[in-house]
Amino acid sequence: MTNCLRIGKVPGVTLTKWQRIWEERFPGIDLAVEEVTLEQQRGRVVDGSLDLCFARLPIGRDGLHAIPLYDEVPVVWMSKDHVLAELDEVSLDDLADENVIEDAEPASIDLATYSAAVLRVPMSVARSLSRRDMVYRNVTDAPPTTVALVWRVDDENPLIDEFIGIVRGRSVNSSRSEAERRTKEAPEPRKPPAQAGRTGGTRRGSRNGARRQRPTRR
Repeated sequence: MTNCLRIGKVPGVTLTKWQRIWEERFPGIDLAVEEVTLEQQRGRVVDGSLDLCFARLPIGRDGLHAIPLYDEVPVVWMSKDHVLAELDEVSLDDLADENVIEDAEPASIDLATYSAAVLRVPMSVARSLSRRDMVYRNVTDAPPTTVALVWRVDDENPLIDEFIGIVRGRSVNSSRSEAERRTKEAPEPRKPPAQAGRTGGTRRGSRNGARRQRPTRR
């Protein structure tokens, strides 16, 4: 078993809770977390430089396992000075004449700060990259995005199963590590049959026991 598990995550994903639980259960095994772009999320898992990745669907499933975790609320993220910032929420029709960019790369954010574009991104991205000169508004009729945990089908690293268990809320008492799995699945030793009583013996006072002979009257 290695002493490190390598985790990737796309922007907006927060692992704080899961990292804390991992450190409590596996203090001797590092959890190396790094942020990856949407373009990198699949390739870094396939080439083995990451063990798992919190990816944003859709993603090519060939050779990968994927567990959908949660949906994200779509928002439009823009300059405070943009005309749409005056609305409480927006629709796709409101964005029809806008230069809509669906990423939060530095160059895209620069365009948005000058009202040259608006960014349609998950709310988690706008929150994690929060800026005082920008605001976000919910897009009422846009489909949500989904975050999934992905890993290679042929990767048999037992730490992957441990981390998946933490993400799924598995308690420490229900851990399914390899060592515990072998222990739990090992058959219990058979108990020897109880020994029978002495051969030919009888219990005092039983029906089959010999009756005491009464004394003969004279």
